Amino acid sequence: MAATNPRTPARRIRVLVVDDAVVVRRLVMEALAADSELEIVGGAENGRVALDRIPQLKPDLIVLDIEMPVMGGLETLVNVRRSYPKLPVIVFSSDTRPGAEATLDALWLGANDYVTKSSASSPGQAVRHIHAELVPRIKALCMSVLAPADEAANRRAQAGGPVRESSPRERSRARGKVRARPPVHAVPPTVKIVAIGASTGGPSALATLLQGLPADFPVPIVIVQHMPPLFTRFLADRLSARCPLQIAEARAGEVLRSGRALIAPGDWHMTLERVGADVRVRLDQTPAVNSCRPSVDTLFRSVADVYGACALGVILTGMGHDGLRGCERLAWARGQVLAQDERSSVVWGMPGVVARQGIADAVLPIGDLAADIVQRVRAGGSRHSKAA
Repeated sequence: MAATNPRTPARRIRVLVVDDAVVVRRLVMEALAADSELEIVGGAENGRVALDRIPQLKPDLIVLDIEMPVMGGLETLVNVRRSYPKLPVIVFSSDTRPGAEATLDALWLGANDYVTKSSASSPGQAVRHIHAELVPRIKALCMSVLAPADEAANRRAQAGGPVRESSPRERSRARGKVRARPPVHAVPPTVKIVAIGASTGGPSALATLLQGLPADFPVPIVIVQHMPPLFTRFLADRLSARCPLQIAEARAGEVLRSGRALIAPGDWHMTLERVGADVRVRLDQTPAVNSCRPSVDTLFRSVADVYGACALGVILTGMGHDGLRGCERLAWARGQVLAQDERSSVVWGMPGVVARQGIADAVLPIGDLAADIVQRVRAGGSRHSKAA
């Protein structure tokens, strides 16, 4: 008897789909139901119906549309967070300007992740889009449902998963790996650039980190946040309005300046190049790296090439492993690497794989990263042993 799945899941992930469009709701439910690890427990045409059904259906995750009658997605999200603070929510929104702005509102209100609706011309293409974009995010956010605790840790290392508190033994083992990277400088060189990479959960993490940096931050900052076009510009605008620093979407040829943070535009790789006394931004649309464009690896490699030991890389919450090779390049160039810890990450995929490889100089909660970065930059980048 042939087995379709060599691993028996603890149980399937229970998903509630909320969308006012009958065709869309049915398409999403049918596409998700085709995956053996997912169970569609119901659908709802608006937020009010969804809130009434949650106690009976007991979903592990909600797929939530934004624009709906009676009760829209944002109001629904506020109510979900009030009554079910740990229930994962993925926003399913359009990639239009209103959709991008509403998606960022949702992320600020506590949505765990988002997927843009496909503009495909056929149901088949739409289904493929759902499988490629929505299914992996559902599984990453509900990893503990699919696997027993001992197996969940291995799966989180590959794809990321829901936040859970590590055991003392696990924390001790993680600290050992972080500290396995020995100091490479008796007196570390002055940090001249901070490069940040983030994905799932990144907008909120970026806000927390950047709000903790002073307006007179003495070096430039470059950021890759996995987001499509338009979304990155609105993200930059919102972060700039909330943070002391100047934050903007990067433009080709732009010169890096101290106290200014540049975010790679969606669908464009961002790299750096030295031109005379300046370091300038380059943008290109070469093939995706790790299925991502922009890619953290692409940015970090160029940062290592331009700044060498004077670079500081920071890996925040995110699904997958984009940034691992870039962090390896930074470490090889004798630069420094920080990673967000598991407990404060929405998904501990990207920072987790860097921490487990022993590349990080420190693994810290998101609330502690800004102070640590300031200390390293202002003290010449001196290393210390603080780790989570």
